[in-house]
Amino acid sequence: MKGLVIKNTGSWYTVLTDDGQLLDCKVKGNFRIKGIRSTNPVAVGDRVSIEVSGEGPEVRGWITEIEDRRNYIIRKSINLSKQSHILAANVDQALLVVTVSRPETSTTFIDRFLASAEAYRVPVILIFNKVDILSDEELHYQQMMMNLYETVGYECRAVSATTGQGVEELRPLLEGKITLLSGNSGVGKSTLINRLVPHANQRVADISEAHQTGMHTTTFSEMIPLTSLTSHPSPLTSKSWLIDTPGIKGFGTFDMEREELTSYFREIFEFSKQCRFSDCTHTHEPGCAVLKAVEDHYIAQSRYQSYLSMLDDKDENKYREAY
Repeated sequence: MKGLVIKNTGSWYTVLTDDGQLLDCKVKGNFRIKGIRSTNPVAVGDRVSIEVSGEGPEVRGWITEIEDRRNYIIRKSINLSKQSHILAANVDQALLVVTVSRPETSTTFIDRFLASAEAYRVPVILIFNKVDILSDEELHYQQMMMNLYETVGYECRAVSATTGQGVEELRPLLEGKITLLSGNSGVGKSTLINRLVPHANQRVADISEAHQTGMHTTTFSEMIPLTSLTSHPSPLTSKSWLIDTPGIKGFGTFDMEREELTSYFREIFEFSKQCRFSDCTHTHEPGCAVLKAVEDHYIAQSRYQSYLSMLDDKDENKYREAY
């Protein structure tokens, strides 16, 4: 029997089988030792093969095999730096929810997420949330941020999940697609999901006033059917899904070779073609077109610093917990 993993609670997985059943499944004992260096060898969005045991309410499934993934979003595990944590697999796109205030999402975090998505060919749309609470100065800064990323080639949307401003315009972007929703804790992902999918009943927590950081409200990954976007009345036949993931504070990069990193920053890659040396690291070499572009403001300083911080990861082999 085959199916789609739509929920992961750590030890149990909910699988939507191809014949429309929802089964609670576990991974077969020997599955974890097959060289999968991940804290979660099975991820939400995986297509899997399962064996079923038991009858009636006692029926349980055992995941025996994962089908080849067409892509995934991955980061280093917080606790085990040598292992990875797969946020989701087989996605059509990602919405990265960011805020310029309360809490502020750093450009380094944004750039690390974008680079990881580039590595696995996952398109990203940046959602700038909480426009309803921003001052004129903060709105100006947000517009500068949006201009920066749009110039690089990323679509940006400004919304307020609380008031609904701009949210309806997101619906056409989600139709018929599996969309990963990610971002720092506290940026309003759960509020946005509640606005898009009222039946989802996502828990919403207040921002910690003391630290201006988010309080985790999602503790597991889950695929939420967007039945309102399709003609199908049952969530079991939904073609549009949102994958909700726990809020993340840092984004350590994983399995990226130093020489590949340039290609995950679109504008840096374009200028790198003009460098004097083919193995240029864009840090000190003479005739480096990237350094010249940074000096001439064709490449944003923030993006270049993010590139350097990821190079630093490769040198130090360390996980950057928070930005």
